Amino acid sequence: MPSQDKPLIVLIAGPYLSGTGGAPHKIAANRARLESFALPIYQRGHLPMVGEWLALPIIHAAGGREQGDAVFQAHQYPVAARLLERCDAVLRIPGESRGADLDVARARELGLPVVQSVDELPLRQAVPAAARA
Repeated sequence: MPSQDKPLIVLIAGPYLSGTGGAPHKIAANRARLESFALPIYQRGHLPMVGEWLALPIIHAAGGREQGDAVFQAHQYPVAARLLERCDAVLRIPGESRGADLDVARARELGLPVVQSVDELPLRQAVPAAARA
């Protein structure tokens, strides 16, 4: 793992469109599941990241209208690839996902640690508010 002097930026990788058949309520459930790992990562002293937090505004600005449309496909994975260059680790949550598998493969190419559990991330001492002032 990288140095613990700074918080790690941890990409949460798992199913987003996978297994949804394009159903908006299932996509929303997958996103909520990804986001459910954000607070536990933060509580360990790190910064969580979900790729869609960055990709969706770019996709919408580029004219994407539906999850999985051509504009989505043209931007989703390239945004994730750029994001991974700024991340320090990847949390791969369970579930079949081509995108998450691509994220893991790219993370390994970059030499980033890939963990399967939030508990595998180092526990970082939080900086007290008074010390930051």
